[in-house]
Amino acid sequence: QVQLAESGGASVQAGGSLRLSCAGSRWTDGSKCMAWFRQYPGKAREGIGAIYLSLGTKNYPDSAKGRFTISHDNTQKILYLQMNDLKPEDTATYYCAAGSRLCLTLREDKYDIWGKGTQVTVSS
Repeated sequence: QVQLAESGGASVQAGGSLRLSCAGSRWTDGSKCMAWFRQYPGKAREGIGAIYLSLGTKNYPDSAKGRFTISHDNTQKILYLQMNDLKPEDTATYYCAAGSRLCLTLREDKYDIWGKGTQVTVSS
């Protein structure tokens, strides 16, 4: 079974940057797309970036455009999320996900494999 593991979460000050990483145990296990989500306490997960692995095509919500960048390293089998100009409202738990049912979607119900999350805290 594919396992995903996020890392890179930390506490930073507003305006700072972080790069999250997501490593998969079996990167090419049929999953064509991957994505990053974040979750606030008591809320549903929010998609903040998706990537079609073979094409490199990406999709972002308006809230992430310009500050967040999703990328992947096929050699190292790692998915990244570069986050710049962080704001206190970016404080959340961040998850990576993999799936093939609807590539580039930001709907969490279209992804089958999830990591356990990494915490990002941004202070003002």
